[in-house]
Amino acid sequence: MNRQALVIDDEPDILELLTMTLSGMSIDCVTAESVAQANQALKQQSFDLCFTDMRLPDGNGLDIVRTIQKSYPNCPVAVITAHGNIDLAVEALKSGAFDFVSKPLKLKVLRDLVNSALNLSPLKSDVKERRSRDKLLGDTDVIRSLRNKISKLARSQAPVYITGESGTGKELVARLIHELGSRSDEAFVPINCGAIPAELVESEFFGHKKGAFTGAVADKQGLFQAANGGTLFLDEVADLPLMMQVKLLRAIQEKAIRPVGGNEEISVDVRILSATHKNLAECVKQGSFREDLFYRLNVIELSVPPLRQRKADIPLLVEHILVQLAAKSGELKPVIGEDAISALREYAFPGNVRELENILERAMTWSDGSVIHEADLMLPEAPLNSLSADEPGFSLTADKVDLESQLEDQERQLIVDALESTRWNKTAAAKKLGISFRSLRYKLKKLALD
Repeated sequence: MNRQALVIDDEPDILELLTMTLSGMSIDCVTAESVAQANQALKQQSFDLCFTDMRLPDGNGLDIVRTIQKSYPNCPVAVITAHGNIDLAVEALKSGAFDFVSKPLKLKVLRDLVNSALNLSPLKSDVKERRSRDKLLGDTDVIRSLRNKISKLARSQAPVYITGESGTGKELVARLIHELGSRSDEAFVPINCGAIPAELVESEFFGHKKGAFTGAVADKQGLFQAANGGTLFLDEVADLPLMMQVKLLRAIQEKAIRPVGGNEEISVDVRILSATHKNLAECVKQGSFREDLFYRLNVIELSVPPLRQRKADIPLLVEHILVQLAAKSGELKPVIGEDAISALREYAFPGNVRELENILERAMTWSDGSVIHEADLMLPEAPLNSLSADEPGFSLTADKVDLESQLEDQERQLIVDALESTRWNKTAAAKKLGISFRSLRYKLKKLALD
């Protein structure tokens, strides 16, 4: 049985082009020329897909988008906008549109959009969401709400700006949006924008042609092409140089890139997700980030809660992390003592889930191997900040101690002292430290002491 699509436009040429394209993809079309006709069609039958123009004789496409979003959520709706009318397209995405296409319509863009939309079957979504619960652990209200928002965002192609403190799991959230969505069979390409030298960032994003600059000995594919059909995750996007921000904005708006040294543009179909631990709105005020790019990336904002706002999830997270650490080290999973759990519940976690992982990894090293007690956690005795750990604004200021580095230094010194006292006999040193030889070997590698 063919899929069913509702096509809404008052221009005969557009209706004909869309119905011909969809029919060639084995999709049957019902057409409407107004909001009233569209509403009538929606009441009469169900549809797998909808296209609507933004300007109709008795209303606009946003009315259609909102109606479908509210009453027919399993029907992806794409809006048709005039070329260059990005503001209207962004408004449609915020209202719940799956995606948008600009006039004049391009057949390849249309087909890509249709294939992506039809990949959003409710059955597939249910299976994917069950898997997501195994990755984003927790049963608190804030985590349940986050999972629900991720599920909704996965059914759209709208750019999402993910906010949250360092260590909260922003990349995990981005991956889940990708894995639950219609692009899950294609690539998820993460990139830390702050880790690329400024002089190489354009080449990394867009690729380059042989001979474009010194050292360009062959053609190179950029990240946009690597993510074509899938998702590009721009982590620490606030660190992009201003010159690159202009080119990124154009690539997003035109859905095309030009390799360094190239003469022709290459069409790309990429969903953009971005994140940063910085206040991007403040960066805009300070002039270090372009306002137009900010609004293009921040179509929908998604906040990832800090660990101190979901402390009831700590026991579940601890068990999960210990299982992973034990598998990695080849040791038996230790039991977590009640005194250790109580201490973790009281701790503020400025480094969030990532810090919890580091704390437990150290604790496995210093414990007797069977039970982790409070003393093994090596938590600081005094608060690291005058703010309450429950306050949303809690964070380490620039002049505070780097907890992770200090603990690593302390751990490194204890291991070195044990090795020196045993004349670098690793078996004897491990025994002196009260850990297994395998744990010591792992620590030596991690702390660059091997």
